[in-house]
Amino acid sequence: MITIIDYGLGNIQAFVNVYKRLHIPVQVARCAEELAGAQKLILPGVGAFDHAMERLEASGMRATLDRLVRQDNVPVLGICVGMQMLADSSDEGRLPGLGWVPGRVVSFRSNPGLEAIALPHMGWNDVQAVNGNPLLKGFEDEARFYFLHSFYFECAQAEHVGARSSYGLDFSCAVASDNVYGVQFHPEKSHHFGVGLLKNFAEL
Repeated sequence: MITIIDYGLGNIQAFVNVYKRLHIPVQVARCAEELAGAQKLILPGVGAFDHAMERLEASGMRATLDRLVRQDNVPVLGICVGMQMLADSSDEGRLPGLGWVPGRVVSFRSNPGLEAIALPHMGWNDVQAVNGNPLLKGFEDEARFYFLHSFYFECAQAEHVGARSSYGLDFSCAVASDNVYGVQFHPEKSHHFGVGLLKNFAEL
């Protein structure tokens, strides 16, 4: 069962629709009780980092998610801001992140020479799998996904980088650490590449 975490942010229905077309069981959780029986979790997110963390805390699901992911090793996929929430912290805000993948979220403009780069990074871009990321299995050499972001995940450990892309510099656009995965791009807006990625996650 794929469980989509609905804490008020992200295009929940788009993910539900993909899994229904793939004939993969899916449910939506809006409270801790509805997380019962989750075999895999998807954490979507849009907007600002602090606002997303506040909404997740207010949902009452945070403690249950920590237990499922950290103790029960349930696979989780963070998407867009949902991926950034996996980090320890973000330069965009002041609140701590979930801390499930060591690292921090930084702005493209924090890099020397990129102070004037156009943000957000928006549109289609190539994605290169790193460290054998299973989410990109089957299309590692041709993957293209839709992006919309101004910050990116800077992993504390290179082995946690799951994919890279380029926008002014090479940056980590996916992370993978044990049962925790994240992608900065939007698979729900990325046509067959996105469908393939979501299918791969369901088959982990």
